[in-house]
Amino acid sequence: MIKGKVWKYGDNINTDVIFPGRYLALTDPDEMAKHAMEDLDADFVSKVQEGDIVVAGRFFGCGSSREQAVTCLKYAGVSAIVAKSFARLFFRNAVNLGMPVVQLPDTDKIENGHELEIDLKSGELKIVDTDKLLHFKPLPEFILRIIEDGGLIPNLKKRLDL
Repeated sequence: MIKGKVWKYGDNINTDVIFPGRYLALTDPDEMAKHAMEDLDADFVSKVQEGDIVVAGRFFGCGSSREQAVTCLKYAGVSAIVAKSFARLFFRNAVNLGMPVVQLPDTDKIENGHELEIDLKSGELKIVDTDKLLHFKPLPEFILRIIEDGGLIPNLKKRLDL
């Protein structure tokens, strides 16, 4: 079960505002985290708490294929991303890095600051503040295993017994 406070954004949030291109030379994930959402929400990094959840509209993560966009959110403390839809490469980068991603058409019912509880296996998302229960199509079991293992590399190491 994932529990956290919502940081809500709109449609077409691209990787350039999630992790600005001027920081692409950074390789330390903790340093990357200091610039998460910097060009979209200057207060994000100073206020986000471990376990918080990003909620957005359509086509979250569009733009370049930079995996740093997922890394900076993960190391900033984000525990999951919920959106109406995701750019395909962002979605796959999130899975590969162990970041839970939930595609939910009803994100309009979720407000900034709401508390959410997400059950990835059952496909249920509860808005704690309103006691509203929303449903989404659960991720396939193999993707859930990758996320539970912390990403694709840890999953492969576990499967290969390395």
